[in-house]
Amino acid sequence: MEPKEKLDLAVRAADDKQAHQIVTLNMGDVSLVADYFVICHGNSETQVEAIAREVKSRAALAGLDVKRLEGINEARWVLIDLDDVIVHVFHKDEREYYNLEKLWGDAPTVDLQEILQA
Repeated sequence: MEPKEKLDLAVRAADDKQAHQIVTLNMGDVSLVADYFVICHGNSETQVEAIAREVKSRAALAGLDVKRLEGINEARWVLIDLDDVIVHVFHKDEREYYNLEKLWGDAPTVDLQEILQA
């Protein structure tokens, strides 16, 4: 599966679980870690866990190998590594504290309207 398809899958899964403020960064020219970062948050540990489990479930249904899943037990910052796409699902408080969007401010954002309206 191409990185853009993985991105679409992750964004749609997060959106279906009512993730807040979904932001996608194109990391291609900024980092060797991944092509895209998806950053979003939930307002409770339960919602954070639900978002993360939905992304993982949809990845599995699509035949994708989840390289790493960290933080699911605490549900404060869950990282889902889909190889080319890394999904960060934060609890609202943790997102404000870590502020990945500012940390990776050199990375351009991806227009989510194209993904969510397709």
